[in-house]
Amino acid sequence: MTRTPTHVLTGLILDEDSIFTLQELSVSCAVETEYIIELVEEGIVEPMGQQRDQQHWAFSGQSLLRVRKTQRLQQDLGVNLAGIALVLDMMDEIEQLRERLRRLD
Repeated sequence: MTRTPTHVLTGLILDEDSIFTLQELSVSCAVETEYIIELVEEGIVEPMGQQRDQQHWAFSGQSLLRVRKTQRLQQDLGVNLAGIALVLDMMDEIEQLRERLRRLD
């Protein structure tokens, strides 16, 4: 009897109300918590609320998407974190402008 290798696909379903701790965000993105802290320092992601203590940080589902975009930009294009912050801000602005155009049509 021949064994056929099986592959398991896992995923994460997000909604706009998803909230992650620092640890959950790092596990979900398969990165160290120090990497997330660097992204916060660069302004790429922002913890929700006014918590200064990293152990009490909470992140939105949008932050998870930004971390993953950051990973792709670093891996695929070799962009540094300062450049990624600029790229993501520009992408956000483009999306806002597109939304305004849709409303005008």
